[in-house]
Amino acid sequence: MTPLVDAYVGLGSNLDDPADQVRRALDELDSLPLTRCLAASRLYASRPVGPQDQPDFINAVAHLRTRLSPLALLDQLQALEQRHRRVRQRHWGPRTLDLDLLLYGNETLTLPRLQVPHREMASRAFVLLPLAELAPQLQLPDGRRIVDLTGTLATTGEVEVLPDNAN
Repeated sequence: MTPLVDAYVGLGSNLDDPADQVRRALDELDSLPLTRCLAASRLYASRPVGPQDQPDFINAVAHLRTRLSPLALLDQLQALEQRHRRVRQRHWGPRTLDLDLLLYGNETLTLPRLQVPHREMASRAFVLLPLAELAPQLQLPDGRRIVDLTGTLATTGEVEVLPDNAN
């Protein structure tokens, strides 16, 4: 049996009540096979990456503990996106739910369907800030600490924490 591995997943939505989409997905992550959701960040609002002719995003990060392999976890995440009616119309376009496998243990993977650590995570405030909230001392496989990466971000007006009761 595959050993237990800590994994971190980034969540994002900007369609069909994004805060509710992310909250529901956080609950549903705990129902994935051989997987438990140990913790989740608060919700963050961020401007879209890429095309600006779309609504702002709601983002969060979840800490999972799983026995699924990286590709099996990716398959489960993509199936969850489909249950939320995700449609891929354009790169970096609007979506009901986006789930990105950010980290899988201390592994570095470059596969046709998956790159871990996620290739863009170190430059994205909407990933690093919620990840630092959950695990500030966490290190990437290359030794960089999440808390140090957040210190290099220029986040003015780019990302904000939502109040706990925000919709």
